[in-house]
Amino acid sequence: MPAYSPRIVDGELRELLGSAGAVVIEGPKACGKTMTASQQAASSVLLDIDQAARQVLAVEPRLVLEGARPRLLDEWQVAPELWNQVRRAVDASDQPGQFLLTGSAVPADDASRHTGAGRFGFLRMRPMSLFESGVSNGAVSLRQLFAGEVQAVADPGMSVQDLTALIARGGWPAQQGRPLKAASRAARDYLEQVRQVDISRVDDRRRDPARVGALLRSLGRHCATEAKLSTLAADAGGADGPLDERTVTDYLQALERLMVIEDQAAWAPHLRSRARLRKAPKRHFVDPSLALAATGAAPERLLQDFEWFGLLFESLVIRDLRVLSQFLDGEVLHYRDDYGVEVDAIVQLRDGRWGAIEIKLGEGQVEQAAANLKRFSEQIDSQRSGSPAFLAVICGKGYGYPRADGVVVVPVGALGP
Repeated sequence: MPAYSPRIVDGELRELLGSAGAVVIEGPKACGKTMTASQQAASSVLLDIDQAARQVLAVEPRLVLEGARPRLLDEWQVAPELWNQVRRAVDASDQPGQFLLTGSAVPADDASRHTGAGRFGFLRMRPMSLFESGVSNGAVSLRQLFAGEVQAVADPGMSVQDLTALIARGGWPAQQGRPLKAASRAARDYLEQVRQVDISRVDDRRRDPARVGALLRSLGRHCATEAKLSTLAADAGGADGPLDERTVTDYLQALERLMVIEDQAAWAPHLRSRARLRKAPKRHFVDPSLALAATGAAPERLLQDFEWFGLLFESLVIRDLRVLSQFLDGEVLHYRDDYGVEVDAIVQLRDGRWGAIEIKLGEGQVEQAAANLKRFSEQIDSQRSGSPAFLAVICGKGYGYPRADGVVVVPVGALGP
């Protein structure tokens, strides 16, 4: 087994095991759920590959639960009947930390499955952030940004070519350290499995792999944008005419259940102005490597299309912000109003604090991004929504420093928890 690379969710998992009878770890395939859960499990059963365990399930499901605890039930959703068995076992023990359940798809709603309220804790995992994979030195932490304690930091030394490679490799644990060509091929194979097998297996509904592939390509081209359903339908349909929007909706819902895509919802603060807020979400794959793979493009292609490059870089940063903010009990949103003011990311914490972030590939875009953040902050009704804890521009490369206007510049290679 390869050496385990510590993950930010390790601490969250320990906390949940101390308070919940069972912990459900959800995330896309290959993001590291099993390895992370194994670090804190005393025994395990891998339900997707253990045929003997699958046969036992058909006869006496409770036998699968026998073993030292916490017991890991990997890919539990292949046997949804285990949910109620785990619930009963948790009730019987009346102790926290009994089971770990990992899954790469959200099971279909089942009226016979108890909600698990009060017994189950839930933890979301995503591919690794640059900090977790050792690319970022973490010199500027998200926690420091919220505390207003950021100092100047050195240039981490990333090049534009480095950024294209990071997008193509993605945050998949198994691809770290592998040749870039192999990692890129793995991302394409990942989506091939999704469109050919997983998309229909998720709820036993047959879906056309060709149309799913066309939709994935469209999502790749429109990554980090507010592409409408009609836009995706027309783009995916091509010369044959648009896909039915109901079909597109069904495919998107299935991809969400597989945790292949993860939209970025819009923020809705109180405003001083009469501007109307836009509510459309931004489209993202759970990892930018999938957006590149969906189009079949090589990393070098990004150097020929800097607009698209910038969107995929934005998606990479959104992935990292999601990973980093989760431990702070935060979520990552975006802002746009009909006055034309946009902000790439709003990190909102449950305690009410929030920060606004513009994401720019090049250092030359910092000035405009900082001015946009200042203009945006003036529109927010701070009496009702609070003042921003920070305003920041995250760049692909360069130095990190607080500007005279209060905006903090952060190179992505220095962003950490």
